[in-house]
Amino acid sequence: MSSPIDYTSPSTQFFFDVNKSNLFKKDNQNLINVLGKKQLNTLENVSLLDILLSTNNIVEPHYHQNAAELVYCISGAAIVSILNPFTKQLQNYPITPGQVANVPKGWWHYEIATVDRTHLLAIFDAPNPEVILGSDILKFTPASIMAHTYCLDENHWKHLTASIKPSTYIGPYQDCTQAAQHQHNYRHSNHYYYLHQRNQPYQHYHYFPHT
Repeated sequence: MSSPIDYTSPSTQFFFDVNKSNLFKKDNQNLINVLGKKQLNTLENVSLLDILLSTNNIVEPHYHQNAAELVYCISGAAIVSILNPFTKQLQNYPITPGQVANVPKGWWHYEIATVDRTHLLAIFDAPNPEVILGSDILKFTPASIMAHTYCLDENHWKHLTASIKPSTYIGPYQDCTQAAQHQHNYRHSNHYYYLHQRNQPYQHYHYFPHT
């Protein structure tokens, strides 16, 4: 049986501590660790993100251009929201320990924790997952293009997006003065009520750790 990996090489790796491979850290309760072929060279078409979130923290809207994502809930609870490009519908799936939500390759999606100490495992069918982040789209698309395309006031758009930080990963920002009001409004919305009271669904970067 042939293999592209030389399993006799002394540089071949079979073990890695994911705790030491941080991709993003907002604080000790909200962080993402990564494992891919860059970290463990015997991996082939599999990689993962180890995600910790506290209540109302969100893995920002994004998509993976090279991989599907299976989101498994280890502890806590979260809502995985997926924009179905075929039906043009946003589908929301609450998950609790032992449950999964599957995000097909290239689909826009995000995850939000609904309780503290939420622990998610995101599994990909690629050796290194790639990502396009919503914050980068908003930050780096020229304001003139957004204004021209969508008939917006360019200065107003610049003002609205001025506080967006590239590669946000986990929001809201720690210095966000509107976070408390947004949390209050969200908790009192019908969307929040149904998703939390009924466990029913509604109808080109690599992940490289910081060094």
